[in-house]
Amino acid sequence: MSSNSKLGTAPVFFTAISTILGAILFLRFGYAVGSLGFFGALLIVLLGHLITLPTALAISEIATNTRVEGGGEYFIISRSFGLNIGATIGFALYLSQAISVAFYVIAFTEAFEPVFSWLSQTFDLNLPRQVISVPSLLILGVLILKKGANIGLKALYIIVAILFVSLALFFLGSTDFFASGDYGSNFDFKNSKNFYTIFAICFPAFTGMTAGVGLSGDLKEPKKSIPRGTIWGTLIGMVMYVFVIYKLSISASAEELTSVQLSMANIAIFGSIIIPFGLGASTISSAIGSVLVAPRTLQALANDKSFPSAKLNHFLSKGKGAANEPYNASLITLLIAVVFVLAGNVNFVAEIISMFFMITYGALCLISFLNHFGASPSYRPSFKSKWYLSLMGFVLSIWVMFKINAGYTIAAYSFIIAIYLYLNKVHKNRGGLQKIFLGALFQINRRIHVFIQNMRNESPEKEEWRPSAICISPNSLERTKIFDLMSWLSYKHGFGTYFHHLKGYYSKATKAEADAITHRLIERQKLDGDNLYIASMISPSYTTAIAQSIQTPSISGMENNTIIFEYMRKNPGELNSILDNINLTRAGNYDVCVFCDSGKNTRYNGGIHVWVRAIDFKNANLMILLGIIILAHPDWKKSHIKIFNVCASESIESNKLEIKQLIQDGRLPITLNNVEIIPIEEETNIKTTINQRSADAGFCIIGFRGEQLKKQGIELFNGFDSIGDTLFVNSSRIQEIE
Repeated sequence: MSSNSKLGTAPVFFTAISTILGAILFLRFGYAVGSLGFFGALLIVLLGHLITLPTALAISEIATNTRVEGGGEYFIISRSFGLNIGATIGFALYLSQAISVAFYVIAFTEAFEPVFSWLSQTFDLNLPRQVISVPSLLILGVLILKKGANIGLKALYIIVAILFVSLALFFLGSTDFFASGDYGSNFDFKNSKNFYTIFAICFPAFTGMTAGVGLSGDLKEPKKSIPRGTIWGTLIGMVMYVFVIYKLSISASAEELTSVQLSMANIAIFGSIIIPFGLGASTISSAIGSVLVAPRTLQALANDKSFPSAKLNHFLSKGKGAANEPYNASLITLLIAVVFVLAGNVNFVAEIISMFFMITYGALCLISFLNHFGASPSYRPSFKSKWYLSLMGFVLSIWVMFKINAGYTIAAYSFIIAIYLYLNKVHKNRGGLQKIFLGALFQINRRIHVFIQNMRNESPEKEEWRPSAICISPNSLERTKIFDLMSWLSYKHGFGTYFHHLKGYYSKATKAEADAITHRLIERQKLDGDNLYIASMISPSYTTAIAQSIQTPSISGMENNTIIFEYMRKNPGELNSILDNINLTRAGNYDVCVFCDSGKNTRYNGGIHVWVRAIDFKNANLMILLGIIILAHPDWKKSHIKIFNVCASESIESNKLEIKQLIQDGRLPITLNNVEIIPIEEETNIKTTINQRSADAGFCIIGFRGEQLKKQGIELFNGFDSIGDTLFVNSSRIQEIE
């Protein structure tokens, strides 16, 4: 904000009200009343204000919470959504403001309708409207460029006075139609099929309520002036529109209202003079408001380096004088306005403006809603709206856009999405989303967790099993295979939490070290696109770290149910610490998995081999489920599961039937060709068989029992040197395959 800012609330109010009671009021509301009737036109006013009022309240709220500088709505959006999203919407906002300059100048030309008619009737001279609109725009541009905001605001006060005098004479006027009392048909709701088309033409009338916000960089106290000026301008404008459409309804026939563009002139006292004069005053005031605001938005975009070229940013951000008037940005704005003035179609330009303004308004309402929902402690506006009003404004803005023109809506959103993707590519260091979304996500996450917890307490027996696995290891920076396994489990059907164990006591130094490692692991995971949750655990020993981690709530909201230990095959001594701590997990009824990193490359096309033995009556279903869950990961998309069922010779047929039934009932992605029954005698070494059959497998799953662990110790996991990575599984109970 400039140190020379001297403006108060009055400029905000007058800029807003003069834009609201502008071109559309004089040129199109007679047509709206004649086409739709009083109640149809009233619905336009009410629906329009169901969008603009929540937006006015949202702007007022956000403006009283944050320091508002130059750029108005753009500044509010960018400081709430982040610079990339803010710039994306800012470009749409700027275009709507720049095109508005042309729109109001085109409408200003309609004030000279009596002159054009006289020339046509007297001299048979049919001049294009551009003979007035183009010079008017150039004169306006020169004044603004030379004198800046001050000349615009000085003219604004005079123009507003003319506007209110013309409206007063309109309300005081009377007609023969009113005297006849034959205006009842004007109160019928007609032509409802054309409602949204007419709404699109009339909606720009209400967009003026944010015009004063664009002066934020020139205000003494924007936190006071913006709410007061914006809300009062919106409310008074809405009341005035209701009175205007009522006056039109009782003063002229539907035929006159739809056929005569300046039908208000036939109603007002001295109407043939005062209404064109009032139209000229209102449109030129609106044009002044837009030509003051649009360059400031563009200047703010350039100040934030939103354009890919440093030279372009410097050129557009360059100001003039002590007040830093946006001289270069004004030149660009006038150039855009000239292009649309040459087009000269009020209705066409009105629809474009409506689309871009509604995108902006929807964004402002969404910011307010997310701030309410996120409940950030730093969000303490002195003026407060209601969350449901903001949500209503956001939803209605999108809904109305589609009702007006679905093609324009898709094109508008495609335009801003393309800009956002481009900005995100150019400015990778600028966050796309800021804390406002995080606050909302925190609240959603909290509520979902509480909901899930309550549901689980009410009906724990109905809970469907899926892995919610935790792994804790001190070898995070040296080993990656365990991250692959955890990612496979948490990709689609399960959840995974990985803890890096930092040995030591909690202190500033260890906390800083743990945070650095966690950040490094998260960045590595981002490159892989995994869904694994990563954290660090500072603890004096591996045992205490495990005790802490198994008591940590799952990020999924369900209880953790699986713990995974990991070791390298070339370092079998690591198994000692694992075996020492397996019993600790039994207190929580955890399923225990021991992952052996073979040190070999994973042969994904070799498939996942699941070895089921007679001792695996508890483990079998869990082993098969884990195999199916791992297979769902894209790494294994061209692979398969193969089940090896090791049993005594007399059990072959019964085992075949059981497995066939299991595959059919459980709808398992396993073909019967990939099920092999292996008869084996007691004296046969099962490890030798596994080494032979699974030497080329990509991954092996083998079960083990607690009794074996007690008898064999670490030897239970040794002797599988020929196979690749292996997951040893011990289930706490028989899992159902539904």
